[in-house]
Amino acid sequence: MTSPAQLPVRVGVFGLLGSGNLGNDGSLEAVLAYLRAEHPEAAVDALCGGPEIVTSRYGIPATRLHWYRGEYRTASRAGAIAGKGLGKLVDAARTAAWVRRHDVVIVPGMGVLEATLPLRPWGFPYSLFLLCASGRLAGTRVALVGVGAAPITSRVTRALVRWSARLATYRSYRDALSRDAMRSLGVDTARDEVYPDLAFALPTPRASAPPGPPGPVCVGVMDYHGSDDDRARAETIHRRYLDGTTRFVRALVEDGRPVRLLIGDEVDRPVVAAILDAVPSPLVTAAETSSLSELMAEMAAADSVVATRYHNLVCALKVGTPTLALSYAAKSDALMDRMGLAAYCHPAREVDADRLLDQFRSLERRSARLRQTLVERNLIAERQLARQFADLTAALFPAAARIPVHAMPEEP
Repeated sequence: MTSPAQLPVRVGVFGLLGSGNLGNDGSLEAVLAYLRAEHPEAAVDALCGGPEIVTSRYGIPATRLHWYRGEYRTASRAGAIAGKGLGKLVDAARTAAWVRRHDVVIVPGMGVLEATLPLRPWGFPYSLFLLCASGRLAGTRVALVGVGAAPITSRVTRALVRWSARLATYRSYRDALSRDAMRSLGVDTARDEVYPDLAFALPTPRASAPPGPPGPVCVGVMDYHGSDDDRARAETIHRRYLDGTTRFVRALVEDGRPVRLLIGDEVDRPVVAAILDAVPSPLVTAAETSSLSELMAEMAAADSVVATRYHNLVCALKVGTPTLALSYAAKSDALMDRMGLAAYCHPAREVDADRLLDQFRSLERRSARLRQTLVERNLIAERQLARQFADLTAALFPAAARIPVHAMPEEP
């Protein structure tokens, strides 16, 4: 008979994984690599947005995050509204049951404590609160690992995020701004650490940008409509972003530069299509990427990168390609500063194609020096993430923790 001490530790991973966002999936990939290297005995499964994709791509069992399949569609009819409402109750029971089957649950990276993009409180913030509350009630250790956070104006969202963070067993952040944001919400962050984004732990493809005349430029686009506070102006912000980015791409083509359009989420595809329609040139092509590894391979072959999505920036910086950020949130500015490229940020909500082109030309003039800076900063990030994973093991996998909480005999 197997004793409790011989049972494998049961680890769950949680989040909007397998849902089309390459950054979220890259964070999951980094955590799975850590678990397989340091805790190969662990039995791992997921509660996530796209269970079929997570299972086929990463080889772990996965369960759908929401009972109601239309959770992220706007509900206008009575049936859909009722389905969403019932789904909230069902999800509370489903989440609690799933959490109880685990010894440890990890939320790998992602901006789970922020609302820098449009976000409803009863969507993911509610799901995260259910997770953390269930963990506290069941005695399951819940870890928010390398997550992003930001100030939140919505009172309900802010309350859900605050309590999620307070109820978690372990917290670490991908930048100091995130830790400061949680401290401002009243969360005790005295023991919380800051580390580079988890995606910096992924394998790095070898740079392959050819020497000689100016080569390709990767332009990472985003279906950008402003922040959660910009809903009334969302279409105006989106049109300004698209027009400015399109003018920039057209200017590159007029200079004879090949342009590769990249996405970071499936929702970005209409932006790529709009730019291809507006700039019908054989110099402009769209890359088909389904992972951060494929994104990095594209960026390693480029002379320069101009990108909007946070994890597009991470990929470009990680492979050492000079990068200009179309920044939509403070997290992008903080990332660029950490990697020594603070001067190369441009506001996504006010894209000025002429000024952007000037910044881009300055970036390319300093290319050799910036590549050396990125080599040095990446070595620092690599060492810091090794410490992140060592700290995570100490916090979540101590020897006593190998006896599953729910397998322990009850006190008489």
